Amino acid sequence: MKRVCFDHLSGAPIAPAVMEAMRPWFSERFAGTGAVHSGGVAARGALDAAREQAAKFLNAASPEEIIFTSSGTESINLAIKGCALANRKRGQRIVVSAIEHPAVLQSIDFLETLGFEALRVAVSTDGQIDPGAIREALNDQTILICAHAGHHDIGTMQNLAGMGDLAAERGIDFFVDATYAGGWIPLNAKVIGASFIAIAPHRFHGPKGVGVLYKQRRARILPLIHGGAQELGWRAGTENIPGIVGAGVACEEIASQIPARIAHTSALQHRLWTGLKKSIDEIRLNGPEPGPLRLPNSLNVSFAGLEGEGLALALDMKGFEITSGQACATKASKLPAVLAALGVPEKFGPGTIIASFDSENTTNEIDHLLETMSKAVERLRSMEVPNS
Repeated sequence: MKRVCFDHLSGAPIAPAVMEAMRPWFSERFAGTGAVHSGGVAARGALDAAREQAAKFLNAASPEEIIFTSSGTESINLAIKGCALANRKRGQRIVVSAIEHPAVLQSIDFLETLGFEALRVAVSTDGQIDPGAIREALNDQTILICAHAGHHDIGTMQNLAGMGDLAAERGIDFFVDATYAGGWIPLNAKVIGASFIAIAPHRFHGPKGVGVLYKQRRARILPLIHGGAQELGWRAGTENIPGIVGAGVACEEIASQIPARIAHTSALQHRLWTGLKKSIDEIRLNGPEPGPLRLPNSLNVSFAGLEGEGLALALDMKGFEITSGQACATKASKLPAVLAALGVPEKFGPGTIIASFDSENTTNEIDHLLETMSKAVERLRSMEVPNS
């Protein structure tokens, strides 16, 4: 049975050019960057080259605005906690949307235990953050605004430039979580006006185990990991040179492909949603309709009368890899937090699945998924025991 992946939010296969660039750093080129001999010189050169590639990808003013970490999650933690701790004397309020990634919200939860104040801004029924609501939440104690470029579950894209202008007007740092949007939409740090941007290269054909954090040169943070002067003094620890090399090449490779990736996956997204609406009743799309307000690479759909995990398992048996519930969270038969924030009726919560696409997926695969999913939904609903 040929298996088809519609779970690319979890990751994407490493691109051949990325793998080829990484390969020598697993074997013959093994020196650390601190070594004074030629091996160390080569490692430092590879690190510098990757930093330049990531800086170009984000249109950073300088490669020194790029920090490599172990993951998108660590990049988020370093930006939010590091910024808050470095600016504590200026104020202790953080403004954030109510539907951010757990890495964002839990970082802020932790800061609240240290005395920081978090103001969580509600969103519209399709997940849009109102810059006006952000403005109302600000006061003279606000030191940081946090928002996402594209939502990790429902795909909603935000007005980043509007929030960036507001942050600049008030002299407040602005953090953007682009760990799901990176590689799918253009990210221009100067246009956005962000102090910090986190991306995760494994979602655009780079390796897992490496993250990227853009830190605008004037933005202040305190390091969270101590013990060495690596990463320009912002993150101690021996660098993951193979992963960093791969991340740099992934940034360089994907930059020119973004328009074609958007066009291809947008067509798949539209085809799947149109087909689902026609073939299955009691179904709802979570987040905006396919189009300019939505990331092109995923659909979050809820079905009444079944459990998403059961549907995912049924599809897995037919060769389709798809996820249920919400991304980066323990699956549970209840209304996911983001859907609750959107006001989704309870009856749809347990039956939520997320299909996410990549450039390799085809229209034939979408059509086969539609046929298979329609039959699986009908069968699963017939097995539900009615409430007595």
